[in-house]
Amino acid sequence: MKFNITIIPGDGIGPEVTAQAKKALNAIADTYDHTFVFKEALMGAVAIDKTGNPLPDETIELCKKSDAILFGAIGDPKYDNDPTAKVRPEQGLLRLRETLGLFCNIRPVKAYDKLIKNSPLKENIIKGTDIAIYRELTGGIYFGEKKLSDDGKVAFDGCTYSVEEIQRVAHLAFKAAQNRRKKLTLVDKANVLETSRLWRKTVTELADQYPDVALDFLFVDNAAMQMILNPKQFDVVLTENLFGDIISDEASVIGGSIGLLASSSIGKENALFEPIHGSFPQAKGKDIANPLASILSASMLLDHLGLYEEARAIEKAVEKSLELGITTEDIKSEDSHATSTSKVGDFIADYIENQEDSNINFKNIHMGQSTII
Repeated sequence: MKFNITIIPGDGIGPEVTAQAKKALNAIADTYDHTFVFKEALMGAVAIDKTGNPLPDETIELCKKSDAILFGAIGDPKYDNDPTAKVRPEQGLLRLRETLGLFCNIRPVKAYDKLIKNSPLKENIIKGTDIAIYRELTGGIYFGEKKLSDDGKVAFDGCTYSVEEIQRVAHLAFKAAQNRRKKLTLVDKANVLETSRLWRKTVTELADQYPDVALDFLFVDNAAMQMILNPKQFDVVLTENLFGDIISDEASVIGGSIGLLASSSIGKENALFEPIHGSFPQAKGKDIANPLASILSASMLLDHLGLYEEARAIEKAVEKSLELGITTEDIKSEDSHATSTSKVGDFIADYIENQEDSNINFKNIHMGQSTII
C-alpha cells in the first residue's frame, strides 16, 4: 500500500529523532511491501527564522493532503527566554491543531519492566501500568476568550465546551476502552465547574451506547493523587484540555523516562503523531537524544493507517532494544553501555527487517562487537 506522510522535524532534537522514526518506517515499508512517500515541512522556530511565520501556508496545505503527519518537537531558547516575543514557535503547533481540527490527543503511558527502576515511584505501585489518556485538544480555557483590564491588574480566561465537542472525543475514548480492558474514567471538576457538569452529563448519556465499558468518575485533584498512589487502576482516561495537559504530564513520570512517551492528535480527516519530550535544545546536534518516543509515535501512526501488524513490529523492536540495553544515556542500565541516537535507530530498523535473528547476534552487532553465529 502507498501512503503520503508529511514529516515536520521542527526544532531542537526534532530533526534527529524524526530521522530515526523515518528509518523504522522505511524498514516497515521494505519488510511489509508498502510505499511511504515522505515530504518535509517547516514549523516552529526554524519556520520563523526562514519565513517569519511559525506555520507557513505551504505546511498546512501539505498536511491536509497527507495520510498522516509525523512531527518532531517545537521550541527554542531565544523565544522561550523572551516573554515579549509576539511571534512564538508554539503558535505554529496550536494553529496547526486548530486548522486541521485535531480535537483529540491520545497519550499512552506504559511502565516497561526494564525501566521501572528509573521511575521515582515504587516498583510494586507502577509495575503493570498501561494507560491511554484521551485529552480534548481544541476547546476549553486554552481557546476561550481572554481579557486583561486596562490597568493590567485583572485578567480573565474563559472556558467553553459544547456537547458536540465532548461527544466526538468521548466516542473515541469509549471505542478505545472496548479494545482494551473495558474501563473508562472521566476526570473533571463537576463539583465546581459548569463545563465539567456538562462533560459528566454528556459522557454519562453516551455510555448507554457502550454497555460493555465500565464508566467511573474522578475529580481532577483526586485523579492527580490516584495517578501516583495506584496508576494500575486506570485503563482509558478521558478529560478536557487543561486537566489533560496536567494529568498526562504527571503520568509521564511513571514509566521512568519521558523519552519513551509518544502521542497522537486526531481529527476527522487528519492525524499528527509526536513525542512529548519537547525540543531539548541542550542536546541538539549531539546525537544523544532518546529517539524511542518518536519511533513509538511512528507505531501509533501505523495503527491509525490500519497497519496493525506493522505497528506491533515497531513496538516489539523497541522492547527488544530495551531488553538488550541498546539505548541512549538517559535510560541505560548498569549492565549496558549507552549508544547514540542514530545507532538506536539503526538497531530498530535492523530488528524490524530481521525479527527472527538471535538476541546475541543483535546485541553483538549493535554494540560494535564481532558477530557470533
